[in-house]
Amino acid sequence: MKASDLFDFPTSIPFSSFFDGGVEPWTWLSKIAEALNSECWEASVPENVPAGVHIEGKVFIHESVKLPAYCVIQGPAWIGEGVEIRPGAYIRGKVIIGAGSVVGNSCEYKNCLLMEKTQTPHFSYIGDSILGNGAHLGAGVILSNLRLDQKEVKALVNGLRVGTGLRKFGALFGDAAEAGCNSVLNPGSILGRRALLGPLSCFTGTLGADEIYLEKSEAFRQARMD
Repeated sequence: MKASDLFDFPTSIPFSSFFDGGVEPWTWLSKIAEALNSECWEASVPENVPAGVHIEGKVFIHESVKLPAYCVIQGPAWIGEGVEIRPGAYIRGKVIIGAGSVVGNSCEYKNCLLMEKTQTPHFSYIGDSILGNGAHLGAGVILSNLRLDQKEVKALVNGLRVGTGLRKFGALFGDAAEAGCNSVLNPGSILGRRALLGPLSCFTGTLGADEIYLEKSEAFRQARMD
């Protein structure tokens, strides 16, 4: 599995040299900090930032970003054109957010790469994760990034568990992949391009491109009958 199987890195994000499409996709997680610690960008914050927006560290916010009445943005962080940040968002550092994305109310972001037009609108945790272009999280989706035993996270590739060398690894969403409301993705989960994870799912492993996973519950059976 290669990163290019999941993502087309957008030209609007100025860090393409750090994200090689030919490598294993989870290796991109360590490249986020490397890119943000480089000299290829400068901090810049719009004028007239709302009083309730707390910004610290090295942060770039495009002048077109819609800022809420209150949120916290800790650097290093790079936030692209036309991003909408909603009230109560908590950006904890080592975060890259591409153009046209929605940063949701009461959502937390840490060591993550969100490409163009990602949608994370409500009550989610996105840690040590990558969301491809047009990826979408329903309300309350959690990307769990740490095993209970805190051991190395392994990824499922072609039916085999592969060591990633990472203690913290949330999820990878390929371009246009989606997860339904109140789903939990366990550490190391991977969704291929356009994959759909149904609501209320507890998912571990890899869902291939264009595949659909529905949790086998009475609620889902009834919903499909209706």
